[in-house]
Amino acid sequence: MAITHKHIDEIFEYDGSQINPSWAFQEFGIYGSSIITWIGPVNITPDNLKDFADVGLEIKSNNMVNFICEFFDQQPPNMRVAYLRQRLLVMIFREVLTEYGVQTKREGDDIFVEDRKLSISIASISLSSAKIHFALNLEDKGTPDDVETIGLFDIRIDDEQIFTEDNLLELINETVNRFIDELETIENDISKTKVL
Repeated sequence: MAITHKHIDEIFEYDGSQINPSWAFQEFGIYGSSIITWIGPVNITPDNLKDFADVGLEIKSNNMVNFICEFFDQQPPNMRVAYLRQRLLVMIFREVLTEYGVQTKREGDDIFVEDRKLSISIASISLSSAKIHFALNLEDKGTPDDVETIGLFDIRIDDEQIFTEDNLLELINETVNRFIDELETIENDISKTKVL
């Protein structure tokens, strides 16, 4: 499965509409399965909420790293596979954080550092594709008052800041590359495995 990754340098808000089908094609002319990454605020409007459990809640942050993944390889799209891929992306990101020396905890699709929430995520499907939004706070600013949050720039080990603007793109690319490699490896394993 060929997957295109494009990082957008422009800062823009994630409001939930970007999880709509074929957004990468409509905005950037990217055909097929893709992962779009960018940095920007998150403020999901009520009409764009996809998780029934989030109705009535605020989902916002002043600055986040955003990942939008879209897959066209299964027709019709499968919600279970979408969520399995979402969890795989979350666990790969945790793996990368561990290599930077950052201790994390996972609850479902949420990542916590020092018992403070670092990430948000949702998976869904349309008639034509499966979509994932995964985002990580950069700072503990502009997040809901009733949630203890942390940002990547807030994480310190021995009083040393681990993530800065200088290594943020490296973190994004490492995560995306491992995720794509994992998905492609699965496809290769399927193609060479004898069925029972």
